[in-house]
Amino acid sequence: MTTENEIFKRSQIQVEKLIKYGFKKYKNVYKFETLFMDGEFKAVIEYKDNNITGKVFDTQSEEEYFLLRTQNNLSSYAGIVKTNYEDILKDIKEKCSISQYFVLPQSNRISNLITQKYNIAADFPWPEYENYAVFRNPKNKKWFALFMNIDKYKIDKSLKGETEIVNLKIDKDKIPDLLKEKGFYPAYHMNKKNWITIILDDTLPDNEILKFIQESESYTK
Repeated sequence: MTTENEIFKRSQIQVEKLIKYGFKKYKNVYKFETLFMDGEFKAVIEYKDNNITGKVFDTQSEEEYFLLRTQNNLSSYAGIVKTNYEDILKDIKEKCSISQYFVLPQSNRISNLITQKYNIAADFPWPEYENYAVFRNPKNKKWFALFMNIDKYKIDKSLKGETEIVNLKIDKDKIPDLLKEKGFYPAYHMNKKNWITIILDDTLPDNEILKFIQESESYTK
């Protein structure tokens, strides 16, 4: 994961705030340039397609400073440059974005729809697993949706990389057939007889996932 992706993880950029910050629009790209470390370096940061990218240039040589991407000790000069660049990114994040619960767009959409429909907020009950969220029936505290940030390998040995899933309780007779379809997996860390895992990478449309969420919520009553 790049430095930019790590810093802007769980954040939603507000374009109007980027413009106020000093970003300029060029066709479909918003670009910001700034000097730092007494003008020795220049950061060029771009926002396009909901993604922040950036480069750092040595102003004397006018070449990109590739040492920024190495795993140098922060006490080294390259580490100091990296820290200063990260401070620029963090300032942009603070002033031009809003925090989100999750990494993937669909995870955030689905969680927002749950909040709107049931008038409840996500609960993060495990400090050691800060990316795990539960939605509960407010009357009896029974949960009906568990969101988790995991490596794809944990649900499919042929895949790797970060993803997000939701565990839902559904009619056990439906599970065998659903597991034959894309987007559905045996329940991760839950009773596989009554629960199922759905990956939140837009494999399935929001409205289909919401139907299963509604069914899962019905079991808490």
